[in-house]
Amino acid sequence: MKKGAISLVCLIGVTAVQAQQSFTLEECRRMALDNNKELKISEEKIKEEYSKKKAAFTKYLPDLSFTGTYLYNSKNISLLSEDAHLPVFSANTDGSMNLPSSVKGTTLNGTWMPLDKDGNPFNPKTNPEKIVWNNYAIIPKEAFEMDIHNVYAGVLTLTQPIYLGGKIRAYNEITRFAEELAKTKHNTNLQEVILKTDETYWQVISLVSKKKLAESYVKLLQKMDGDLQTMIATGVATKADGLTIKVKLNEAETVLSKVENGLSLSRMVLCQLCGISLQTRLVLSDEDTTPEPETTLPPADVNIAFNQRPELKSLDLATKIYKKKESMVVADLLPQVALTGNYLVSNPNSYNGYENKFGSMWNVGVAIRVPIFHWGENFHNLKAAKSETRMANLQLEEAKEKIELQVNQAVYKTNEASKRLISAKKNMEKAEENLRYATLGFDSGVIPTSNVLEAQTAWLSANSEKIDAEIDVRLSKVYLAKALGQDLKNKD
Repeated sequence: MKKGAISLVCLIGVTAVQAQQSFTLEECRRMALDNNKELKISEEKIKEEYSKKKAAFTKYLPDLSFTGTYLYNSKNISLLSEDAHLPVFSANTDGSMNLPSSVKGTTLNGTWMPLDKDGNPFNPKTNPEKIVWNNYAIIPKEAFEMDIHNVYAGVLTLTQPIYLGGKIRAYNEITRFAEELAKTKHNTNLQEVILKTDETYWQVISLVSKKKLAESYVKLLQKMDGDLQTMIATGVATKADGLTIKVKLNEAETVLSKVENGLSLSRMVLCQLCGISLQTRLVLSDEDTTPEPETTLPPADVNIAFNQRPELKSLDLATKIYKKKESMVVADLLPQVALTGNYLVSNPNSYNGYENKFGSMWNVGVAIRVPIFHWGENFHNLKAAKSETRMANLQLEEAKEKIELQVNQAVYKTNEASKRLISAKKNMEKAEENLRYATLGFDSGVIPTSNVLEAQTAWLSANSEKIDAEIDVRLSKVYLAKALGQDLKNKD
């Protein structure tokens, strides 16, 4: 039991340490990338396209296949419907038939001629079918009957493509472009995950700062409420002033509650992105000491975006794929040549008479296929393929226009965020100075409560504006980097 208790205490301690572990932005990004399902799917897509590329290369190599079959037939094949009778005779030296004495005949104009079945004389050289034979050779029906009840057959085929109109080469190029396209789409998904993680991370930091601000504001109002109650007791202030402070205090506590709820939900979203339990108390390293963001504008050139944006690379690869599809359609219009070799085995076989045993043979040859007329099907397919290529080119041009606009918008937003931060800092300094004077005046009894509340409200607004401006500066730089196609994974 002691060992079990010690283990339980250690487990609770480890869980507590994990729950309070501080995570940096880079660590959150890494966890999000490691646990994102869409990225895992795109990684599998890359593997799929790689395998397809390898499979396409095999089309250059010979194809070897075996086909076997067995048939049971209910009847045999017989070449004769009944027993056959063939006449028996000998041939003369001149090639004429030497008719036997059994054939009836008569002498006509000094020449012996046979009689047909009707007793009419005829010339046997011109009408041999009229001879009435008495001697026959019998051919039994069974001698021409073939046993095909059980038939076994197999063929081993070797096919080597020689010329297919460039279809194999085009197919290999398509699979190579498809693999590159899968990689660029994976990179696009990766940038989206990083961007979403950054947005959520800095949203949490923003809400943490606003929570601290709201807590300090509540404490300030609570102190002022206590001081005012003393002043009311001494007759220096009125109850109306006390009620005004209480209303402001209630409003501040409500705002604090909303900020706390928003912070809890934002932490859950970040936990979900990082692939950890939603109940984890995720503490961020920038919660206590957030470094001042730089307001300098990074270099922004549209040509950089044109060269680096993964979306443009994807559309360019799609255009190349459609172009190769045109080549495949053209290949269907051209002759196709292949070398073939076969080894055949069958039972029964007819290679040495008809035998009920296995016999085999082999052959080699060249096969050619020439398309002649298909009602214009291939020409229509070619037009459709060219239309797809033109659509891909138009999509690429449209994407470039939108990206150029996006880069300019990101530059404007970055400049605007920097100016807003500078202005917020100045307002913050003025609000703090105004609050300091108002507080001193209130403590001295020369400034009414309403003026102090106005100074506190202005101070709260200036602080909140400064927090939002700092977050906007950070995120606007991330948006600009994404618009330029820079690698967010290695970017602070």
